[in-house]
Amino acid sequence: MAEKLMNGDVDKRDEFAEAENYKLPPFPWFGMDVGGTLTKLVYFEPTDLSHEEKDQEKEAVKTIHRYLVGNVAYGNTGIRDVHLEMKNHVLAGRRGILHFIRFPTSEMSAFIELAVSKNLASLSTTVSATGGGAYKFENDFKTRVNLSLMKYDELDSLIKGVHHIDRWRPKSECYYWRVHDDPSRYEKVQFDFRDPYPYLIVNIGSGVSILTVNSQNDYRRVSGTSLGGGTFLGLCCLLTDCETFEEAIELAAKGDNTNVDKLVKDIYGGDYPKMNLSGDLVASSFGSMIFKEKRKSVSKEDLARSTLVTITNNIGSIARMCAVNMGIERVVFVGNFLRVNTISMKLLAHAMDYWSQGSMKALFLEHEGYFGATGCLLELMKSENHL
Repeated sequence: MAEKLMNGDVDKRDEFAEAENYKLPPFPWFGMDVGGTLTKLVYFEPTDLSHEEKDQEKEAVKTIHRYLVGNVAYGNTGIRDVHLEMKNHVLAGRRGILHFIRFPTSEMSAFIELAVSKNLASLSTTVSATGGGAYKFENDFKTRVNLSLMKYDELDSLIKGVHHIDRWRPKSECYYWRVHDDPSRYEKVQFDFRDPYPYLIVNIGSGVSILTVNSQNDYRRVSGTSLGGGTFLGLCCLLTDCETFEEAIELAAKGDNTNVDKLVKDIYGGDYPKMNLSGDLVASSFGSMIFKEKRKSVSKEDLARSTLVTITNNIGSIARMCAVNMGIERVVFVGNFLRVNTISMKLLAHAMDYWSQGSMKALFLEHEGYFGATGCLLELMKSENHL
C-alpha cells in the first residue's frame, strides 16, 4: 500500500499505512450514517489508480463513481457538499478525495433502488453502516439489494471520525465565534484542535448525545436530550407548514422570538441584577402565547425563530451543566442541526461565554454531521468481514 504514495509522503496520521500485510476491502469505499432525519455518506475516490488497476476496475465501480462524482444533486433531495470535500487525502495507504453526501432518511427507499440499479451487490456482500437506521433498514438492504449491513456503534464511529478528520485539518477544521454585543459582528476564528483534551462533544442530530472525551480511546456518554434537530424541524412543520430544514431555518432568520417568548423584563420590568439576569434573556419560551392578542399578531417567522431559540437554549444549558460538572472548558458542538444554522451557533457561543464569564468556549467543526459516516468508513478499513 505504501508504494502508492510518493517517497516520504506516507503520513503517520494514516493509521493503516504501516500494516504490511493488510488486506483492503474492494472499491468502492463507503461509510454510511443513517440518522433519524438525515443519512450521511462518505465516499473515498481513489486518485492514485495505476493503469493496471484502471483496466481491471469493474464497470459497476466506474458507474457508481461517475454518478457520485459527476453530480452535485441526486434526485430531488440528495446533495453532495462540494465545499467540504477533502482532496489529497490518504486512507489505508491510498491517496484520493473524500466526498460528503447527504439525503433525508425518509428517502431511503429511493437510495436502495439506486443501489440496485447501479448493481452494487456485484462489488461487495456488505455495506458499512452506523446509526439507528443501520438496524431499521437492515432487512430492506438484505432482501432488496442482497447486501448485508456491517453495523458499527454510532458514538464510537463519531469519535473516530472526529479524530481522523482533525488530524488532517488541525488548523482549519475547528473554529469558534468571537462574541460581540451585536451578533452581526461576531467573528469566526480558527482554533488549533491538535491538543484538545479533555473536551465535551455535543452531537446534535434528531436528538442530542453528550460525551466526555479524555483521549482518542477514552470517552463516554454522560447525558443527552430528546429535544434536538428533529424536534426543531417537527415543531416548525407543525407551526409554520414548512417542509424542509432549510426552509425552517430561512423562516427563523427572518423572525423575532421576542414576539413569542416571555423575557425577564416582561416579568421584572427590566434586569434582575441580583441573579445577573439581563432583561433581554428568555424567561419563558413561548410564554407570550398565553395571550390571545399575541397569538393573533405573531408570524410564522417569529414562531420558527422562537422554536430555534428554545431548542438551542435547552441544548446549551444541558451542555454547560455537563461541562461544569466534569470540570471541562472546551465544548464541541457537531451534527447536522448546525448546517446553515449560524443563528444557533452564535446563540451557543454567547451562552457559553456569558454564563462562564469567558472561561468556557463553544467550539464547532466544519464537517458538522459527517463524523459518524467517516468513522464508519475507518471501521470498514479494519474489518476482516468485508470480503
